[in-house]
Amino acid sequence: VAEAHGFADPALRPVFLSLEAAQYYMARVVGPLIEREGYFETVTIDRARLYSQLVDNLNKAAVIGFPHTEIGARLKEAWIGDDVQRRMYDDAQACADAFRAYCLQNNLLDFSLQIEVFMLRLLSMDQVRQTLLGDYRHIIADNIEEDTPAAHTVVVSLLNTTDSALLICDTEAGYRRFLGADPENAEALHKLCDQHTECTHSFVTTPPVRALAQVMGAALSHADTGAEPPAVDMVKQALSYDDYRYHPQMVEGVAERVADLVHNQGVPPGEIVVLAPYLSDALRFSLMNRLDALDVPARSHRPSRALREEPAVRCLLTLTRLAHPGWQSAPIVQADVIYALLHALAGIDLVRAQLLAQNVYLAGALRSPDEVKATAQPRITFEISERYRHLYDWLQHATTDDETPLDVFLSRLFGEVLSQPGFGFHDDFDAATAAANLIDSARKFRRIVEETGVTAAISPAQEYVEMVAQGVIADQYLRGWQLDQADAVLVAPAYTYLMSNRPVDYQFWLNVGGAGWSERLYQPLTNPYVLRQSWTRGRQWTDADEQLVNREALYRLVLGL
Repeated sequence: VAEAHGFADPALRPVFLSLEAAQYYMARVVGPLIEREGYFETVTIDRARLYSQLVDNLNKAAVIGFPHTEIGARLKEAWIGDDVQRRMYDDAQACADAFRAYCLQNNLLDFSLQIEVFMLRLLSMDQVRQTLLGDYRHIIADNIEEDTPAAHTVVVSLLNTTDSALLICDTEAGYRRFLGADPENAEALHKLCDQHTECTHSFVTTPPVRALAQVMGAALSHADTGAEPPAVDMVKQALSYDDYRYHPQMVEGVAERVADLVHNQGVPPGEIVVLAPYLSDALRFSLMNRLDALDVPARSHRPSRALREEPAVRCLLTLTRLAHPGWQSAPIVQADVIYALLHALAGIDLVRAQLLAQNVYLAGALRSPDEVKATAQPRITFEISERYRHLYDWLQHATTDDETPLDVFLSRLFGEVLSQPGFGFHDDFDAATAAANLIDSARKFRRIVEETGVTAAISPAQEYVEMVAQGVIADQYLRGWQLDQADAVLVAPAYTYLMSNRPVDYQFWLNVGGAGWSERLYQPLTNPYVLRQSWTRGRQWTDADEQLVNREALYRLVLGL
C-alpha cells in the first residue's frame, strides 16, 4: 500500500517512529521554519511542548477520522478572538503538512500515519481482513468509552465476523477525551447489540462512598434527579476534610495522616494514594521526602512528562556528558554537577555535594578525588570521597571507549555503579524505572536513526542527549503503569491514577480548592474538543463552552475517583 499512499520509495521497509522520535523529526522539520519564517512568534510555550502539540494535532486527525489538511481550518472556524491566533493555526497547519511530507519522503511512520494507512488502506484489504478478523470467534471490548472513533470502527468490523461479542461501556467516564476518546460514539454502538444490560452494583465502592458520590455528583451537575438524598451521617463516614493555611502544613499533615494509617492502623501502603491535579517537582519532592522520613514506602508515577524532569534522568545525562568530553556541546554548569553528585552518591547532602563539586569539577571535566583540598576532605568525609572515587574511575574508563552505543553505556552506568550499595539509585524504585525508560528510549532512538539513514553533523548519541535536554515528552512505558508490583503509597496526578483503573481503600486529594482540578491544560495550538467528531463544523468555541467542559470534566473526575 506504500505507493498508493504516496511514500517516495515503496520498495523500502518503513520505519516506525516512537513519540520521542516523532518529536525529534518534527523539530528537524519545524525548527528551520521557526528560525527563518518566524512561525509561532507569539507562542510562549517552550519548543518541546510546541512540537508535542503539533504531533498531537496529527494524531487527533488520524484517530478521529478527518484529513490532516483540515486541522488548521477546523481550529480557525471555532476561534472567536483576534487574528493573531488564526495565524498560529495557519502555522500549525503548515507544520503538519511539512512533517507529513517529510515522513512520506523518508518512509517514516509516526503514530498518525500508522493509523491513517491502516484505516484507509489496510483494513479494507482481503488479506488483512482474513488475518485480523478471521481468527477470532468471540470478542470482549471493555472500556470502549475510552477508545477513539478509529478503534470503534475496528470493533464494528470485528462484530460482523464473530459468533458473539460483549461491548462494555462505563457511564460518566471518558477520561481520555484529551487523547481523542469519544464516549458519545461508544454509546452509539449499543444499537449493534441484541441485548442490553445495565450493571449498577459495585464490587469496590462502599455505601458511604456511594452516598458521597451521589451528593457531590448532584452538586456538580446541577441536575435534580429526584432521588432522595442520603443521610448526612452516611456521607460523613466517607469524607474527612482538613483545612491548612500554608502549603507546607498541608504536605506535613497529609504525610502524618498516611503514616498513622500505615503504622498504627495496619493499612497496607499499596492501599493508599495521594492525588493532585498536577504533581509539580516541588510537591512531589517535599511529599516523598516527608513520607520517607516517616518510614512510609512511596512511589510516584507522572506520565506525559519530559524525560529530563526526572531527577534520575538528569543525573544520568550529566554523567554521560562528563564521560564524553569530545562532544562539542554547551558547557556543563557546576549546578548540574552538584545535582548529579547529589543523586549519584548515597549519604551525601546538598552542602557536601556543592563542596565536592567545587573541588573536583574544573573546566568542563571531573578531577581525581586526590585533588580535594585537605581542608575540605573532613567535611566531605572519607566515605563519600571513596564513593566518588569509584564513580570517577568508572567514568574515566568509559571515556576511552567512545564507540559504545549510548544505551549500552547507560545500562552499564546504572548496573555497575549507580544501582550498587553506596550509590543513589540503590533500592530506589522510581530511579530504577526512570533509568530503564531512558535506556529503552535511547535504544529505540539509535535503531530508528540507523534505519532511516538520515545523518546529522553530530553523533546519534550526542543528538539524543541534546534532544532529551531540550525537554522532549517521554514515550509511555508499560512498567510505569504496573502499579501493583510495589506495596507503596502512590503519589500521582488524579487522571493518571484514574486511568490506571486500580481501586484502593484510601485517597488523599490535595489542594481541592485549586482550579487545576477542572481547568484543562493551556494548549495554544490545539483544542481537543473542537477537533472531536461530534463538534459541528463552523460553530464557534465560546467561554460558555469552556466553562461547560470544565464543569463536566470535574464532575466525571470526582465521580470516577
